[in-house]
Amino acid sequence: MLKLFTKLKTNESGATAIEYGLIAGLISIVIITAAVTSSCWR
Repeated sequence: MLKLFTKLKTNESGATAIEYGLIAGLISIVIITAAVTSSCWR
């Protein structure tokens, strides 16, 4: 298990891709939530 974390820590490109994926996912959740909320209040 420790080898896996060490391998992930040294793999910068993989970590960057995961971070960008998480950020894109969070942004999409915020946009969807805002769209649903604004359509409910009309």
